Amino acid sequence: MSDHKITVVGGGRMGEALCLGIVKTKFAKLENINVIEPLSDRAAFLREEHSLNVSLEYGKFISDANILLVAVKPQVIDGVLDSLLKYYSEEQIVISIAAGIPISRFLEKFSEKAKIIRVMPNTPCLVGSGASALCSSKDTEEDDISIALELFSSVGIVERVPESLMDAVTGLSGSGPAYVFQFIEALSDAGVRVGLTREQSLKLAAQTVYGSSRLLLETGEHPGKLKDMVTSPGGTTIAGIHALEKGGIRSTVIDAVVAATNRSNELGKK
Repeated sequence: MSDHKITVVGGGRMGEALCLGIVKTKFAKLENINVIEPLSDRAAFLREEHSLNVSLEYGKFISDANILLVAVKPQVIDGVLDSLLKYYSEEQIVISIAAGIPISRFLEKFSEKAKIIRVMPNTPCLVGSGASALCSSKDTEEDDISIALELFSSVGIVERVPESLMDAVTGLSGSGPAYVFQFIEALSDAGVRVGLTREQSLKLAAQTVYGSSRLLLETGEHPGKLKDMVTSPGGTTIAGIHALEKGGIRSTVIDAVVAATNRSNELGKK
């Protein structure tokens, strides 16, 4: 187990998930994790449910940490950075998961030599199955990047990308769980339409998506090949696929990712 001292700024669901992943994989000791959370009910939950050190004050929690994990909404980032600046030092690694906020925003507030790592995780981090991507400022050393890679590997998979692609990551895997949930809901509705109970239909739909994803990841096969394995000539599956293609499923999904990517870019400019 490492001696990392981590302060998580923002105790929401993602901050909570990362704390649990850090403890579970022994990336850091529970007593070395501090959380800054302004909402009293949320702070009480984190203390009682997970025995985390939680405070409203920045002070000691910031100055004592070697890793600052900024897990707040992009709309409040400027105020948070102003509060951090009072206690921050250049030796600290700053990891941000604020959607759409570029590294340059941190460098403007701190200094050009600041070690900033920008990460786009997604909500399946809550169950240890997240998909994250990261990039870093030019003065961030490889050892520091390795620390961030190890941290986010504790809650799923993580890829390195140039910052120019972070909005694309946000549109794909950051927003992607919502698209998948909408598909599962539609699949479940379809099951009810053809006679299954809601409970049966939802379980079968969710497990089908889970199992299919796991099959793809574990075999490494192209999704088209796996699709063809299920698709018999003149059979039921090709009839269903034809209906999906007729409805424009591919172009609709592509449009969704492009729209979310563009919105992420807009957020970063505000």
